[in-house]
Amino acid sequence: MTTDPDDPRLLVSTDWLAAHLSDPDLRILDATWFLEPGRDARAEYAAAHIPGARFFDLDEITDKRSSLPHMAPLPELFISRMRAMGIGDGHQVVIYDNSPVRSAARVWWTFRLMGKTDVAVLDGGLGKWLAEGRPVEDLPPVMRDRHMTTQRQAALVRDVTQVAAASKLDSHVIIDARSAERFRGEAAEPRAGLRSGHIPGSRNLPFGRLYNPDGTMKSADALRVEFEAAGVDLTRPAITTCGSGVTAATLFLALERVGHRDHSLYDGSWAEWGSFPDLKIATGDA
Repeated sequence: MTTDPDDPRLLVSTDWLAAHLSDPDLRILDATWFLEPGRDARAEYAAAHIPGARFFDLDEITDKRSSLPHMAPLPELFISRMRAMGIGDGHQVVIYDNSPVRSAARVWWTFRLMGKTDVAVLDGGLGKWLAEGRPVEDLPPVMRDRHMTTQRQAALVRDVTQVAAASKLDSHVIIDARSAERFRGEAAEPRAGLRSGHIPGSRNLPFGRLYNPDGTMKSADALRVEFEAAGVDLTRPAITTCGSGVTAATLFLALERVGHRDHSLYDGSWAEWGSFPDLKIATGDA
């Protein structure tokens, strides 16, 4: 298995984090979020987290004006919450999760949306950290307010109108991270009231195909193979989508990893598209 070098703006290994754990300007975030009921991410964080980690609540740091789940927060709310957690300008941020849906990628994308680039996902997450016998703690971190500025990168996010136009005009390749059964319209959506199927013209690349068995992300070369096998032309601009914008961020992260530079994320994803009866849907493999 080939690996790529650590990139503090993209993806870092557990070895890298262990070596930098005591750096004064390092900030670690636990971004665990569960789609399935019965697990409490905040409680699991409180019981055991990487030393110094803060908890990023994906359902709380969100656009409160929207009825859709965990939409990207307004910059003002993001700044307020990050400052309260002692995260600000000049910090290197590393984000991890212990979630089957790889929710750290979504929080990484949120930082990128806010113009913050010194931010990386921990490759393999908490699972790999624990498997290697590395330290965890149950103590809350000491947090001191730190000034933060943001510059929202509007090109990294798309709304339903923009995605509908991209679908109709075939101006972008739209990549759907949901399972093949949900994409084809053969499986019911986990959120009630949504139609089944996919955005017309989109390609299906289930996000789990981008990871190795140990939970690390595949190498850039292996990711290119997965994109190409899904019918994704990497020379075209891309929009990533999924159920509610979480696993779409894994596709976004993978596109960055392979050197693609013109991609955005459909924040509302199928939670929005599938709820509108006047939006066209497709079923089957295409």
